[in-house]
Amino acid sequence: MKRAKDLSKAERSEIAILLGKAYSLRSIASALKRSPNTISYEVAKNSTNGTYDPIKAHAKARLRKRMRKLEWAKINECGSLQDFVIKKLREHWNPDEIAGHLKRYPVRYPWYVSKTAIYDWLRTARGERYCIYLYSQRKRKRKRMAKTKRMLIPHRVSIRKRFLGANNRTRYGHWEADTIVGRRGTSGGIKTALERKSKLFIAQKVSSMRPKEHSAVLRKMLAPLKVNSATFDNGIENRCHQELGVPTFFCDAYASWQKGANENGNKMLRRYFPKGTDFREISQKEIDRAVARINAKPRKSLGYRSALEVAQEAGMMSGIH
Repeated sequence: MKRAKDLSKAERSEIAILLGKAYSLRSIASALKRSPNTISYEVAKNSTNGTYDPIKAHAKARLRKRMRKLEWAKINECGSLQDFVIKKLREHWNPDEIAGHLKRYPVRYPWYVSKTAIYDWLRTARGERYCIYLYSQRKRKRKRMAKTKRMLIPHRVSIRKRFLGANNRTRYGHWEADTIVGRRGTSGGIKTALERKSKLFIAQKVSSMRPKEHSAVLRKMLAPLKVNSATFDNGIENRCHQELGVPTFFCDAYASWQKGANENGNKMLRRYFPKGTDFREISQKEIDRAVARINAKPRKSLGYRSALEVAQEAGMMSGIH
């Protein structure tokens, strides 16, 4: 089925005729083999003074399309908007987060720009220098690592038995945990955890992959927070999961994507500590600064509120700021 932007003059004439015969929008969509949303959008956006004229509608649609293509230009024309976009890019907000934040607080800002316009601007001569602040894009497929034999984890419970409130994110306090490892040949890394509903992200430096250390570090990280369950992958560092004192669940073998929220948090942290980092040279203060930035970012899945805002409003934290 075609998209609304592909409507032809003939189709717009047909819409006008059927509207004149008092056809419903859904009936018109069926007659033209279009989506009802397409017809509804067309009539709402391209009518003039409450009347749908096919010639004027076609002209309005073409003008809107041209204006969308040039929307990025207003970033160059408005110095304060350009300064705001650059500032947030430097704070590692992506274009969607910048646009979503502006849309959420229209009273606070005198201008608005879409994420598409920001990306278009970044591809121009004036904006390309700021592309370094975007997430890096992979140009090649990631090489698959050879599967290695995993040590059995005692009392392992499958993620398929995880609580419904954790699966559908209707309850706070359900966490996913993981480990970011350092440069090959070095010990240590970062223990991370992310709360599924609020997206609150926390991280703590570890000196080794010893299960006892990972268990102790995770208990300390989660102590001031609401915790109802934790989900892990099958890494040997998670063998002491029962010491956490809450129900624990494990992803299927080689399916760490099943805790994708935490994987996304790790991806954001990797911006500050890329692969190959020797974590022996990284301080906890540096990690805390990066985590604070991540938790302060507006998130699309949270209605462009930050994870910190949502967690605080939910009353699930008592010792993190």
